Parts: sequence; structure tokens; C-alpha cells
Amino acid sequence: MTIEEYKEKLGKANRIVFFGGAGVSTESGIPDFRSVDGLYNQKYSYPPEIMLSADFFYAHTDEFYRFYFDKMIYTDAKPNAAHIKLAEWEKTGKLKAVVTQNIDGLHQKAGSKTVYELHGSVHRNRCIYCGKKFGLDELLKQKPSVPRCECGGIIKPDVVLYGEGLPERTVAAAIEAIASADMLIVGGTSLAVYPAAGFIGYYNGSPENLIVINKTPIQGFKNQLIGTLGELL
Repeated sequence: MTIEEYKEKLGKANRIVFFGGAGVSTESGIPDFRSVDGLYNQKYSYPPEIMLSADFFYAHTDEFYRFYFDKMIYTDAKPNAAHIKLAEWEKTGKLKAVVTQNIDGLHQKAGSKTVYELHGSVHRNRCIYCGKKFGLDELLKQKPSVPRCECGGIIKPDVVLYGEGLPERTVAAAIEAIASADMLIVGGTSLAVYPAAGFIGYYNGSPENLIVINKTPIQGFKNQLIGTLGELL
């Protein structure tokens, strides 16, 4: 697919949905998980899949938070050109929704309103005992200790850990948005994480309007653009 063909399709589309992964935020300084320098290729006492599991959170809460504070929180990260462009498209009415696997909140920070966060957000946290909600700033005030509520309960990030299901309402809304789109742009994801990667199967529009933008090719997709999202969106 050429840039000219892509731009022509963009011009004709009226109900665009963007489905994004970790690669959307790498230009903001947040590493992805599976690239050469990503989180999954670094060394820790336990594999990241273990440390980011629900079982590990409850059994080794101290170690979970040491890893979480060190590797999952990026308070200085700012929206990049891709986040900003998507927010601009939404304002014009052309983009109907962003469906993201990211937990960093940068789409909202850029101005996007309709964002479906399949894996939750670091900016939302809740006491596992009384249910009281906490923002990220309140969590970080207790760093490096395990954050606790006034009731004594442990505060848990509202992110989907391994072993947990995706939020049902978010899933339903994301599926509805994708199913009603006349163009689906998939960006910054290897499409290797399920069930989230399976969401593109709900797209009912023209196959020619299913566009993949990624730094590296993804097997099985016809309409691909290779490069950074900031340049190509």
C-alpha cells in the first residue's frame, strides 16, 4: 500500500476506529513489551508475565509494587504526534473511538474523549477491601511502600493482570465501535496478545479499509504501512 492510497482511503472514511498497542507510546519514552529492547527482554528476579499476574500481586505484593513502580509508571511521559493526531481526528468527527491495549492514559492526555482501555489504566486504583478509589498521585505518595487505604486495605491498580478477565463493559463498547467502523486502523501492536488482538475480527467494513501501521511487517495483512505512527497518521 502506498501513502497516496492510504490518504485517499482516509479522505473517504467517516467512521474511523483506531486500535493501538504499546508501539503507540514508544515515541513518548514508554518501552514496549516485545521489541528487542522491550520489557520482556530485560532481566528480573521473575519473568514479567509472572510479576504482572494476579496471583503474584496477592502473594508477593511488595515485589509486585517494586516492579510496578519501577517499570510500569512513567509520570513524565507526554502525548506524541500519534496521540495528538488521533485527538484532532476525533474533534472533527472523523474518528469515532480509540481502542487501546495501553494503560498510560496518554490518549486522554492528548484530548481524546472516547477511549476504550482494554487493559485498564495506571491512573485508576482501588482499595481491595473497602473499594475506595485513588488516583496515581495518591499511590505514588506511598512509594516505595505497598500503598494502603485509610482502612488498612491494600490498594490495587485498575490494570488487567495476567489471570484476570478484560472489563466486560469496555469490551462490549469496543466491539460495538469496531463493528460499526468503515475504516479500522491498527497501529503499534504485534497482534500477539489475546484476547485483545482478536478484536479486529469484529470489523465489518471493507477489507481494503483495514490498515495496519507498524515498524515491522505483520504477517497476514494486505494493507500495511511500515514506519512510525507519528509520521504516518
